[in-house]
Amino acid sequence: MSGSSAHWDWPEGVARHVLPEVDSTNAEAARLAPHLTQPTWILALRQTAGRGRRGRPWQDPPGNFAATLLMRPSGGPQDAALRSFVAALALHEALGAVIGPAGTLALKWPNDVLLNGGKVAGILLESLGGGAQGVSHLAIGIGVNLASAPDAAGLDPVTAPPVSVAGETGLAIAPEELLTFLAAAFARWEAQLATFGFGPIRTAWLARAARIGQTLTARTMTETIEGRFETIDETGALVLATAQGRRTVPAADVYF
Repeated sequence: MSGSSAHWDWPEGVARHVLPEVDSTNAEAARLAPHLTQPTWILALRQTAGRGRRGRPWQDPPGNFAATLLMRPSGGPQDAALRSFVAALALHEALGAVIGPAGTLALKWPNDVLLNGGKVAGILLESLGGGAQGVSHLAIGIGVNLASAPDAAGLDPVTAPPVSVAGETGLAIAPEELLTFLAAAFARWEAQLATFGFGPIRTAWLARAARIGQTLTARTMTETIEGRFETIDETGALVLATAQGRRTVPAADVYF
């Protein structure tokens, strides 16, 4: 990683909104979408109705990070979905920059970031608009437990337990500080995707992936699949070696 501070400057041509409070940054992104003229980061210092995957509530105590990047993605819905890997890499890089050697980061398919083996961050992609032209806008919601982690009591015991940056490293990181690092990192990874396609993103993501070569459980809406985590394919789908042969899983919740 470059040592120059310019490496972490706010990216050109990207807007930033910092709100004291909002229902959810993804909901705010949907309201802003019709007026969008450039990629826009929306940071809320407090969310009153944050959401996670599959509509689950996302707990968001004060001091934690809740932001959404609203953008117009090139390509169709399949290309839009690849932004979860861009976002995961950007978040891994940004957290690595602010944490330094104080903790170990890894990526959990499809879109979580782990710190010392616990879930420190989640990413939620929502397509806005669409129709025949594909996805008109994409909202990439990112939540990071900077100050505190939610209570694990209500969570499935076999998922990665929630952790916070402060709890694992003792570091106090302000949400606005992380946003600058994240916006710069996202712009760099997005440029890679635009220039070279998904190949280098896939390679970089796999290099940071948790539990490659190990057995895990993938739960889709209809079935539970157990197998050895081999790779992700060129669409970002999970590839598992199961007792019945290789399985490609486009969408699932993953348990270690």
